[in-house]
Amino acid sequence: MSSSWSVDVECAVSAQRLFRAAVLDWHNLAPKAASDKIVSAVPIEGDGKAGSVRQFNFVPGLPFSFVKERLDFIDVEKCEAKSTLVEGGVLGIYLESTSNHITIEPKNGGCVVKMVETYTPLPAFEPKGIEMAKQEFAGVMKAAEAYLVANPDAYN
Repeated sequence: MSSSWSVDVECAVSAQRLFRAAVLDWHNLAPKAASDKIVSAVPIEGDGKAGSVRQFNFVPGLPFSFVKERLDFIDVEKCEAKSTLVEGGVLGIYLESTSNHITIEPKNGGCVVKMVETYTPLPAFEPKGIEMAKQEFAGVMKAAEAYLVANPDAYN
């Protein structure tokens, strides 16, 4: 049986810039903006559009070394994307499957990122992991925001 959780993160940059940086080009930006967590990221297949797969490799000491995600849906104009974890991370350990739906909407000169994660838990699943996942996602968005604030010409 599937379950879900959601999180909203407010950022002080435009929705379009954040979407381009934190969703479309995250495989390039992540090692710069979140180097404390992500060592490298590479496209595995595809051209960055729906159906593409990319791998994120994490620093030693984190609970897992990598994840591979498939981009299932991208709407650049609406700043909306859906993706599915296809390998690595908590897949096969705590979760049978997991996917997310991200929308980034303008708000007060900045934006709000809304993410809904839908997952199918395995018996070893612990609900306390949800709070950590929310914090990690918020941290990723804030890292992208900090990069964009520090680099005002990036992703325009």
